[in-house]
Amino acid sequence: MFDILKTATGMKQHVLLYIMTLCMFVLPSKSGAVSTVNPAVDEAKYIAVEEVIPGREAYCLTVFEGGNIEKFNLEVLSVVPNIRPGRDAIIVVGTDRRFKHTGPIMGCSGSPVYIEGRLAGALSGGWTFSKDPIYQVTPIKDMLRVGPVSNTHPTESAANPLSVGLDFSAPIDLADINKRLTTACTNSKLKTQNPVLSGAEGSKLLVTSLPAEVCDRIAPWFEPVGLVPVAGGSADSEYYTKDTETTLEPGACLTIPLLSGDISMAVVGTVTEVVDNKVYAFGHGFLGYGDIDLPMASGRVHTVVSNQLISFKIATAGPIIGAVRADEAAGICGQIGAQPKLIPMRIKIERFGAGNESSKTYECKSAVNRIFTPLSIQSALVGAIVSEGTLPPEHTVRYKAEISVEGFDPIEFENVSSGRNMLELANEVVGTITMLMNNPYQRVNINSLCFEVEVLPENVLSNIWSVNLSHSKARPGQTVEASVVLLSYMSEKKTYRLKFKIPENTPPGQYDILVAGPYEYEKFLRNTSPYKFTTYDMPTLVEALRDLLTIRRDRLYLTMTLPPSGIVIQRAELGDLPRTKAILLGDAKRTMTSLPMQHWLQQEACTGDIVTDQKTLKITVEK
Repeated sequence: MFDILKTATGMKQHVLLYIMTLCMFVLPSKSGAVSTVNPAVDEAKYIAVEEVIPGREAYCLTVFEGGNIEKFNLEVLSVVPNIRPGRDAIIVVGTDRRFKHTGPIMGCSGSPVYIEGRLAGALSGGWTFSKDPIYQVTPIKDMLRVGPVSNTHPTESAANPLSVGLDFSAPIDLADINKRLTTACTNSKLKTQNPVLSGAEGSKLLVTSLPAEVCDRIAPWFEPVGLVPVAGGSADSEYYTKDTETTLEPGACLTIPLLSGDISMAVVGTVTEVVDNKVYAFGHGFLGYGDIDLPMASGRVHTVVSNQLISFKIATAGPIIGAVRADEAAGICGQIGAQPKLIPMRIKIERFGAGNESSKTYECKSAVNRIFTPLSIQSALVGAIVSEGTLPPEHTVRYKAEISVEGFDPIEFENVSSGRNMLELANEVVGTITMLMNNPYQRVNINSLCFEVEVLPENVLSNIWSVNLSHSKARPGQTVEASVVLLSYMSEKKTYRLKFKIPENTPPGQYDILVAGPYEYEKFLRNTSPYKFTTYDMPTLVEALRDLLTIRRDRLYLTMTLPPSGIVIQRAELGDLPRTKAILLGDAKRTMTSLPMQHWLQQEACTGDIVTDQKTLKITVEK
């Protein structure tokens, strides 16, 4: 991890860049407790900024390959007082030939710097396009102040009360939620409300084991939160275990696995200091949330990639051996043996209907973070789906999902998408998880995630060729049949017959008959009963998500709009309410708003295809 100072058109902009790795291996975890006592500054062990003299020789410790901690010579250039309000910085230059070749390296953040044999601080910053390996050093006294504020188990609620800026007063729109999350850098509302998404901290580097085309897919999701995906490498778990120590010590590689297991995604940096079981690292913040709860692991460096813009380490995470408990401007603080909250996740992929022989199952665990959990889960899904190849031009994705939420029955849904890549799957999964983790009602614990995805090389899109009613005029109690002909892609026409009975109490008049596919049917529901997708507390949030996620796309829908009667208060339907009481409850002086209750009759048929359009007809009800 490295804090980079960009120079452009004569202006310097402070930019945080982090290395993250995405690879295939399984990580065990350990547990432990956290201490909130910060160590006193030992003058025999630590050198103060006031004692640092320009021109003095220095050195840092970091890993260039494997797990070997090496010494790299430096020279002190200067001390910059008040580089930030109340904070000083030391400026050093690398004199080692490897540093001169690479320039500043992302992944070196946290590398301990020693002057006169005493720890002065951590490498934390540099300049892109720098001809010399010049680094900024965060003083150790600032880093040792980093620690959890309270003795309670850390959560994000206090430090990050509003993560995405969702409007919970409006009906749920999962596609819009996903768009808000993944395009936050161009959304001024999100920028002002969420410092993590604002882009003020600049860009970070996301090194993955996935091919370049997959990095291109996930780039629009991570760039809004400052992560730039770059294809990198991976490590086999057995190779890692037998060749790497898991001890965290000054100069060792430290990682924060946002995903661990068969698919791993981890932030990479360097350990600065270890005091008892407390680990100080990075020399700058990761998210800057304050008290956090993220997994902490060792790491292995495969190589350093020299780059004219900024060099970086390719590294992978090791076993989880603790938890990061504090994240502040001067660095992070973790506790060895602490057990972070993780969400188990299973992804089963079947490609082209080849059966169990070709199916693959990925077992993962996700760190808990309101921003990165939805994004990393989306990346894992896409990576698993395209691991055996990209989707063909004509494709269909069938999927099932189960989201286990503590205190509620699991949220289960299954659906089908055709010709839209993984957009609809991503909208439903990411939108649901984002709503749950960012709701304003109560803290939600997601216990587990399970996804089953089948990819088929076919197009199941259809449109309505014709609709005929058996009667254009009918009486109450009479049955009417709608004959619907669908024209499917590269297929013969198919006919579906839907029968509906005119309700006995239907007043005379002309009524609309809507025959539609899932997209137009959802629009109909949003217009006639928006309360079904509106939330007021945690139970209604779960109910609204269920109502939305159970709209099947492989159905043909028929509705007949009837006269409204009764009222709806929040989600409570009072259809048989006497008119006088309805008038009283609908009084504008009442704070709890009510809506007229719209009625309709509905029929549906399973087609196996996705109907993309609609037809509207009129029917006259006679006395």
